[in-house]
Amino acid sequence: MPLRQRVALISGANRGIGFETAKQLGSQGMTVLLGARDLAAGEKAARELRRSGAEVLAVQLDVTSQAQVDALKSKIDSEYRRLDVLVNNAGGFYDPASRASTMDIDIARDVLDTNLMGAWRLSEMAVPLMRRHGYGRIVNVSSGCGSMACEGPESPAYRVSKAALNALTRAFAAELIGSGILVNAVCPGWVATRLGGRGGRAVSEGAAGIVWAASIDEPAPTGQFFRDGQSIAW
Repeated sequence: MPLRQRVALISGANRGIGFETAKQLGSQGMTVLLGARDLAAGEKAARELRRSGAEVLAVQLDVTSQAQVDALKSKIDSEYRRLDVLVNNAGGFYDPASRASTMDIDIARDVLDTNLMGAWRLSEMAVPLMRRHGYGRIVNVSSGCGSMACEGPESPAYRVSKAALNALTRAFAAELIGSGILVNAVCPGWVATRLGGRGGRAVSEGAAGIVWAASIDEPAPTGQFFRDGQSIAW
């Protein structure tokens, strides 16, 4: 299918890596649904991208709200009848000063609800729409912090949420083998954003690996963890 006929949904896309991913997918000709908790911020971002000729529509999306996810599924089903690409980008709560032994459990629960359960809710929503046409790409934006090969006491809630997101990637990928739906996790690297802080790589570089996973053609890997298009350790 030509890229211009594909529909992509990106969560947390009004700024940072999500915004850049929307920009790059839009430049390929995909119709991009730009998810944002703050609809006004999302609409501002979408207007900016449309000025470059991309077909981008802002949609209100709080990934912790099942009601909003359900409403968005109905909107996509009625207006597009398909969803080809899902980028689970919404997340945050990078907590470098925290330690597992003293972590506020309520905060940890909030981290998991956003970084893990948010992706789970959206993936459950997306799969039936993707199955309809036998095609889909689900990209979970993870982190090297979630790798079992990465050691250190800092950011325990963030680490656990990303490790769990990697496990979720494997579970969905195994279930969907042979369906035409590929599910992979991508580490964008340390990127200079509001979450990542200064000194990281350019946001365009971080988003490029996500865009690669969102647009690869079969035969292609599924259930893998990538950075810059290269497989890395779980």
